[in-house]
Amino acid sequence: MKALVCHTFGSPKEVLVIEERNSPRPAKGQVVIDVKAACVTYVDALMVQDKYQFTMPLPYIPGGEVAGIVSAVGNSVENVTVGDRVVSASLSGGFAEQVLVNASDCQSIPDTADFGGMLGRLYTYGTAYYALHVRAQLKANETLLILGSASSVGLAGIEVAKLMGARVIAAASSEEKLALCRQYGADETINYSKEDLKEQAKILTSGQGVDVVYDVVGGEYSEQALRAIAWNGRFLVIGFNAGIAKLPLNLALLKGCQIVGVFFGNLPTMEPETMDLVAGEVNRLMAEGQLKPGISKSYSLEEAPDALNDFIERRVIGRVVITP
Repeated sequence: MKALVCHTFGSPKEVLVIEERNSPRPAKGQVVIDVKAACVTYVDALMVQDKYQFTMPLPYIPGGEVAGIVSAVGNSVENVTVGDRVVSASLSGGFAEQVLVNASDCQSIPDTADFGGMLGRLYTYGTAYYALHVRAQLKANETLLILGSASSVGLAGIEVAKLMGARVIAAASSEEKLALCRQYGADETINYSKEDLKEQAKILTSGQGVDVVYDVVGGEYSEQALRAIAWNGRFLVIGFNAGIAKLPLNLALLKGCQIVGVFFGNLPTMEPETMDLVAGEVNRLMAEGQLKPGISKSYSLEEAPDALNDFIERRVIGRVVITP
């Protein structure tokens, strides 16, 4: 099988190589999936550069979430069989023609569903649901400011927040990105490449400030957003596309606000009950048609380094996938 392999950390276009590898064989409790689509995320780009919260052991195959058809099943597997269409999420292995996963990590998908369209349910909508429902406890009629709003996690945040009855201000770096945010339901927009983020957020809230900040970007924009937060506001730390921010903590005191970490990737280990709750609610909303994930671009396996590089250079709009 073909696989995209990382032997050393660095720029994706420089360190990732296509290799021929033996097809995996499932052990007890495992299955092999013939990959039809793999989700590309900013986490994948960080891992290849060794800039994530932990270091991946080398060599490894990037790609966490995949959709495909089960082609082999190990002993003691009862929830899936050969020929089943499934999605599965893990930390690595997805950017390949086949991937070995635990059967318990597989979820069935409808026969009529597009493989790529089923990806991102947990990474994007799971993050958004966990951040807004559990960590922020966002209320109807509160104002939410989303930084990096045209990213897959940002767009998911818009959808989930609107279902909760919130007013959404989407902030992004181009008019093209903001137009997409409005399509997803954003009430107001801020182009922070041209406008002062703090001042515009204050204007759009009549000087009161925003109740919740949903920060997927980090960097210089985090402090501007924190300065625009209302009394008793909640600042959600979700991602660092523009770098890790250094926030003056006196602002948290002066504004009586909370700075809240949102590490959805660690939820299965630290809070499995909460993970089950979030996954169940996301699946329910998807089944009811209340969430409408879309794909903005598809890359081949050979083009995967370009996809990761586009994340690093912040050119990605919406959700992108690899189709081996």
